[in-house]
Amino acid sequence: MKVLVIGATGTLGRQIARRALDEGHDVRCLVRSAQRAGFLREWGVELVRGNLCRPESLLSALEGVDAVIDAATARPSESVMDVDWRGKVNLIKAIQSAGIKRYVFVSILNAEKFPHVPLMDVKRCTEKFLAESDLDYTILQPCGFLQGLIGQYAIPILEKQSIWVMGEAAPIAYMDTQDIAKFAVKALELPETVGRSFPLAGTRAWGAYEIIRLCERKCGQTAKVSRISLGLLRTIRKVAQFFQWGWNFADRLAFVEVVAGSQALDAPMDEVYQVFGIPQEDITTLEDYMQEYFSRIMKKLKELDYDREKASKKKLPF
Repeated sequence: MKVLVIGATGTLGRQIARRALDEGHDVRCLVRSAQRAGFLREWGVELVRGNLCRPESLLSALEGVDAVIDAATARPSESVMDVDWRGKVNLIKAIQSAGIKRYVFVSILNAEKFPHVPLMDVKRCTEKFLAESDLDYTILQPCGFLQGLIGQYAIPILEKQSIWVMGEAAPIAYMDTQDIAKFAVKALELPETVGRSFPLAGTRAWGAYEIIRLCERKCGQTAKVSRISLGLLRTIRKVAQFFQWGWNFADRLAFVEVVAGSQALDAPMDEVYQVFGIPQEDITTLEDYMQEYFSRIMKKLKELDYDREKASKKKLPF
């Protein structure tokens, strides 16, 4: 199958492209910068320059394509409305014009419950727009990525920096992007996923302090934790909204309220595993993910210390 992957240079998109290749699909990726996407070309992916915000650039990318998997989202410096709403409408209309039917869209779990959060609201609107289209769509709704926890928790602990915890920090059932990619690519061959939405939750939901304690155990170091209140975040967001330069920043802060609240981001997965034919045992747990990460990092740190020790001994005159 000829598959076009949108957002392939991102954390999730690159895993979808890799998985689609491994499954034997002919993969094309829409990219804005060929230089940033060089690793995709090395994998054997066909690159096509284009931008969701420029509808005319989508036509050549869609030519000869059988299915589209869309994992794109706005970067921190970009407008959520421009990329995640207007860009997605451009894409869906272009797909329809090209006569392509199969479309897999990566949304966010519980988007309908947070209409005041711009990113969640546009995801919800895109889901409704798809439901009214004639596409054979499948919507995947992950809670969060395990990969994001490295920069949020693991690295600050290793570098003895503070970890900022907001409010009570709602438990979140994070999932490895490689596992999410399995579901995205698998959906292409499952007619029973057409016209349906599926939550993608990890093996269990984890609170911020649980993750911190797990990281401490895995690396043998103590974390420095700083708390920031949800009220302060809301005040900062309101101030940022007064200035045009702060609009995108304010939108991002609004999303922080989702993960800082008390409502867990989690969902039952029994039916999802059954429909996709992917056993729960194949899903990476947070414990295993962090164990692998810290094992590699601690090994590398020991090697660096050994190399420095050898270098210092060579400088001695005796």
